[in-house]
Amino acid sequence: MRPRLMRLRAYALTVALLAAPLAARAQPFQGVYVNLGAGYDLAPDSGASPPAGFAGSNIQLRRDDGFAGLGSLGYAFGNGFRLELEGSYRQNGLSGLTGTTSPASASGTIQTYGVMGNLLFDMDIGKPWLYPYLGGGVGYGWDRLSSARLSQGGTSFGSSDSAGGFAYQAIAGLSFPVSGVPGLSVTAEYRYHSVVGDETFHGSTASGAATLALGTQHDHDFLLGVRYAFGVTPPPLPTPAPTAAAAPAPAPARSYLVFFDWDQATLTTRAQQIIKEAADNSTKVSYTRIEVNGYTDTSGTPQYNQGLSMRRAQAVAAELVKDGVPQNAISIQGFGETHLLVPTGPGVREPQNRRVEIIIRQ
Repeated sequence: MRPRLMRLRAYALTVALLAAPLAARAQPFQGVYVNLGAGYDLAPDSGASPPAGFAGSNIQLRRDDGFAGLGSLGYAFGNGFRLELEGSYRQNGLSGLTGTTSPASASGTIQTYGVMGNLLFDMDIGKPWLYPYLGGGVGYGWDRLSSARLSQGGTSFGSSDSAGGFAYQAIAGLSFPVSGVPGLSVTAEYRYHSVVGDETFHGSTASGAATLALGTQHDHDFLLGVRYAFGVTPPPLPTPAPTAAAAPAPAPARSYLVFFDWDQATLTTRAQQIIKEAADNSTKVSYTRIEVNGYTDTSGTPQYNQGLSMRRAQAVAAELVKDGVPQNAISIQGFGETHLLVPTGPGVREPQNRRVEIIIRQ
């Protein structure tokens, strides 16, 4: 068991080293995606009830470590949650029986096919190049014996049968968005997969038909993969302002900044004081209009941020009206994550970008 653990640790380190150079800026997404993964399957021994003629107690069928691969189609909701439909394949060699009263051998392979429905959640830990995620799934798994043969003394059993049962899994992973390819991420995962209950495989011995029953199958998978989300676009490049003919200098304007907590559109006590000051000063000048413009930082999706910026602007406008400013003198706009006060990349929670600007035009 100790050499197996050493190989497991070496594999985990290899996955981390391969994934690290590909890490880049965060690419939050919403919509359809596909996922592929492959890697190492660590297969513990399985409880077995062999055919008559095999002597022993607490007999275990020894499975060699092998290969695991999967593909899935999913949908991300833009708030961290994802649903996906997954197909998987695992293959392990059979190498022996333990718990028998005399030496016994096993050969052939066991292949596991699975169909799973998964629910996952991506976690924002404040690092735009790294998104951990957790999840789980339920479904059905089929085990197939391929040219399997068990032998003890003069007794031999052969089978190429299939059986299946309810399956479930737990998932923990890391995703690293890839620079230059919007929507593409490299993933490194651990999965615990189990096919539950006794499975009965039909075969034969020299004396006629016989069966082999296997207990619950457990697998520990360590996978490296890629995920591609459709419809993710790169952030727009800044465009130079067109050269315009000189125009008369505009009338002076006064502006006030109101800041918000992350993902909030409620006014703090300090925000209410600033809005009151703006409302009071508007009565001391001759203004043409009062603009209320809402903005967000770059965390979250562009669609969500657009709505959040409008809710912030509406909250400030309502407070201005409460403080005596005529409603028909106020114009409201939401600019989402555009026009950043502090330039940042995508997925950054910058407090100064979470704001509403009140502009009194004279």
